[in-house]
Amino acid sequence: MTDSAKPTLMVVDGHSLAYRAFFALPVENFTTKDNQHTNAIYGFLSMLVNLIKAEQPTHMAIAFDTSRHSFRTDQYPEYKATRSESPQEFRGQVPLLQDVLAAMSIPVLTKEGIEADDILATLSVQGAEQGYDVLLVSGDRDTIQLVNDKVTLLYPSVQGVSQLKRYDPATVQERYGVRPEQYPDIAALVGETSDNLPGVPKVGEKTAVKWLTQFGGLDELLERAEEIKGVVGGNLREHMDAVRRNRRLNRLLTDVELPVTPAELAVAPIDAQAVRDIFARLEFRTLLPRVFDAVGAGDESVHDEPSVPMPAPVEASVTDLATWIAEQNAELAVTLVTAAGGISRIGVASLTELRETDWSDATADALRDWLESDAAKVLNDAKPQVKALHRAGIRLGGLTYDTLLAGWLLRPSFPDKTLAHLVDRYLDEKLPEADPTQLVPETDGATPSQEAWFTLRAAAALRDDLPEPVARVLTEIELPTLLALADMEISGVAVSHDVLSTFSGELAVRTDGLATDAFALVGREFNLGSPKQLQEVLFEDLQLPKTRKTKTGYSTDAAVLADLQESNPHPFLDLLLQHREATKLRQIIESLDTAIRDDHRVHTTYVQTGSQTGRLSSTDPNLQNIPVRTEESRRIRSAFQVGEGYETLLTADYSQIEMRIMAHLSGDAGLIEAFNSGEDLHRFVGARVFGVDPSEVTSAMRTKVKAMSYGLVYGLSAFGLSKQLRIEQSEAKQLMLEYFARFGAVRDYLRASVVKAKEVGYTETIFGRRRPFPDLTSPNRVLRENAERAALNAPIQGSAADIMKIALYEIHADLHAADLRSRVLLQIHDELVVEVAPGEWDATEKIVRARMADAADLSVPLEVQVGRGHDWNEAAH
Repeated sequence: MTDSAKPTLMVVDGHSLAYRAFFALPVENFTTKDNQHTNAIYGFLSMLVNLIKAEQPTHMAIAFDTSRHSFRTDQYPEYKATRSESPQEFRGQVPLLQDVLAAMSIPVLTKEGIEADDILATLSVQGAEQGYDVLLVSGDRDTIQLVNDKVTLLYPSVQGVSQLKRYDPATVQERYGVRPEQYPDIAALVGETSDNLPGVPKVGEKTAVKWLTQFGGLDELLERAEEIKGVVGGNLREHMDAVRRNRRLNRLLTDVELPVTPAELAVAPIDAQAVRDIFARLEFRTLLPRVFDAVGAGDESVHDEPSVPMPAPVEASVTDLATWIAEQNAELAVTLVTAAGGISRIGVASLTELRETDWSDATADALRDWLESDAAKVLNDAKPQVKALHRAGIRLGGLTYDTLLAGWLLRPSFPDKTLAHLVDRYLDEKLPEADPTQLVPETDGATPSQEAWFTLRAAAALRDDLPEPVARVLTEIELPTLLALADMEISGVAVSHDVLSTFSGELAVRTDGLATDAFALVGREFNLGSPKQLQEVLFEDLQLPKTRKTKTGYSTDAAVLADLQESNPHPFLDLLLQHREATKLRQIIESLDTAIRDDHRVHTTYVQTGSQTGRLSSTDPNLQNIPVRTEESRRIRSAFQVGEGYETLLTADYSQIEMRIMAHLSGDAGLIEAFNSGEDLHRFVGARVFGVDPSEVTSAMRTKVKAMSYGLVYGLSAFGLSKQLRIEQSEAKQLMLEYFARFGAVRDYLRASVVKAKEVGYTETIFGRRRPFPDLTSPNRVLRENAERAALNAPIQGSAADIMKIALYEIHADLHAADLRSRVLLQIHDELVVEVAPGEWDATEKIVRARMADAADLSVPLEVQVGRGHDWNEAAH
């Protein structure tokens, strides 16, 4: 038989390769809508598909460990004892991976008390003896001992499982300096840290190879150990029993009794429908065609066509499009192709017909009435399209659904970013997309009307999945907020370049001075922004106590250095922290300054899907990162000014909104009384906690109680409170006991909210917004406790976000309804900034106060603080 005609047996160590894949791919990027982690499965299958296609095995099997217990742990209980528990996210994937392999008709082999490597070893010997070319695929170096002229090892590189290095006898000899069967002798001498097998002290790989070459093998070396001189010779003689134990344990079994022979591992046809079904469950849409292609099941390949026939797009005249739209009675989907803020094409779709045309003034005139009407319309990522219509003089009406927002509400931890993602996840189909890397794409992307058709169908699928309370959040909060945000982004806010550049110049002088002083202290210049150079200065030059260990040395982040400055004060640390703060401010100022457009205004983009709690974030530039309540923040905010044609800025925010929500949700009589009495909350609470009259509550008492009250919302522990307040942990614990003794309903609510979240799998805001928490039941303590802390806060912070959004869109709507020119410009944290037109202050202030106070019906009042001024800082209250 010629080599080309010989059968090829490929045996894979499933557990080791899947484990490597788990760490090679970010777990947060591979999660199904049911919150099933899939990164290890995806990485393993990607590797396997490439292997099958490249190697074309005729016979194949995947071996898995059954548990950590094996005959080796019976002989040596400490074997692999130092290995940490596999992450829960990984363990849940192994059974699913085995289900996939079963659907692909690939045998999975396991044996109680036997490791996967022993199964590989047995099959490699049997296969070689029976005339197979054998390919072993493993991430365990013990399998190197199996390599010979008939057995080749494919071993993962440091990049993970995507690249495999081939080891034949010559490669092993070149890499390790010994024959393959001698590699375990090296491991026996050096030891295997991952297996908890200590080697001979001070003996590394080079020494082991030298000895084995000199004496011819391990047995000969141990027999003549007396000939090894020096410290290492003494160490060898002292640890000979350990060396023999290591060699006994790392010797792989080649005679395991298996239920199959190599001949019975012949590659079989896959179960195409079973593969489709489980890939749909795992949401591996793009991997599916690769699997069918690799196994030669071309006729079984999943086609890109939708599960229902897609109507052909009809290129319509403007008149025909308007006429066709007027004849429709059902909800329609709309897709606008936008570029540089303008519109180039429009596509409209029902479930059975598609129409599209170029955009022009004539198109705008013909479709204006319909676009502005209450006729039901579905869009995907509607805000940019709403803004484009606004610039064309059209205010979109009848927006009933935004699929991107709906997908985020359903999966706030892992929001889908594009329509293609939604189509993949909820329709199990592929949206036609042109390859952006090709100058002349081989395939055309979806036309506007086709995108609209997919949007309409995705909306139907999402409506089926979206719980009714969450659906109300979409229609009653998020969609009205979207329309308000679109207007705010178009309006922008006036920002003074002169104010920013002056402050930036002052900061430049400050940073230069701080750097000069820091260099003088150390006695040389270095890069203050380089963590590596800072480590040298801090821990070698200045001999400061080492901080938390990291992968690259010792931590130099701001929080760690602030703690170091408190425990070991040093003038250099003070200069360094000041330099960092000034540098950070300059970066914020630069991002703002470069964002000023020709109209002298900054137009940030608000991201509705940017958080899990429902809070808005902003980008290009980010206005959420401007510091609060510092002299520097006031300087930056003074650059945000009233624009030309307007009279003043109005700022409005909620006072202690999260604590008011806490009072409402917990129903605590003491907290409710505090807010309804109109007294200072923290003074009132302090009086109860410390048992004194409110007038006797000192500033220190008030600070402690304030930290306690807000800390509870974030799951603050006694340790965390003691660190925050710089007090003894025993005092912090006593403070918490006193607090809960008087506000017990708060404690009961917080406990009950986590218990309920564990039962149902999610938390819920006052208005029905849900946030899933699958890690609440994780056996991993760190993951579970992190989830518990987040679950404490989610209903409170999420309710605050809902209340702010309700106030925002109602103020926006009222200003328009009253035909006022005044307009909302910014929503930053719990604050709104409104630009007030001449003569409209009274009417605007009345609307703002009323809508913010009435945004939610709580058991305590929503107190609103309003300020007025020429700039944002002056308008502070």
